This record gives sequence, C-alpha cells and structure tokens, in this order.
Amino acid sequence: MSKNDLEIAEMMIDMLNKSGYLYQDEVVSKIASKFGEPYFYYNQSGNLAISKTVLKEFKTLTGDAVVWERGERCWRKRLPSDELGRRGQE
Repeated sequence: MSKNDLEIAEMMIDMLNKSGYLYQDEVVSKIASKFGEPYFYYNQSGNLAISKTVLKEFKTLTGDAVVWERGERCWRKRLPSDELGRRGQE
C-alpha cells in the first residue's frame, strides 16, 4: 500500500458521503486524471478500473458499512435490509 492508496480511498469515501452513491466510472476517471497510473488500469473489457490496492484500502476503511451494487456499478451505504457481505440487493 502506498500513501496515495490511502488518499484515494479517503477521496472515494468523501465522494460517497456527499452523494450517497459512488459510481465506478466517475471515480476511476477522477483517479486517472488526478493520480495516474498505477492507481487504475484497463480491464479485460477495455474499461478503466480502480487498482486492487486502492480497492483493498477502500474496503479496509469502510468495512461492512458499504455495499457494491453490481447492476448500477456503484457503491452505497449499507441498508438494514441488505444481507451480510459486500454486495447490495440484486
């Protein structure tokens, strides 16, 4: 982990807290323009993706308080109705 991994993860939390949702496309574009490589990469589909070290730091900081909405490709705060785990209701 680098200092930037933590800084990026904290930025992601701030963005999530401001809007209630953190869309992957929006945040990865911001990461790419502000921090550059190695904090993003192009996945197998050719889309920008967040580095695994940043995501690990984000998960460490948010714990069980945040879930991933696969269909929306975003993170959001956990609701009482969500099952345990990192995925929201499908």
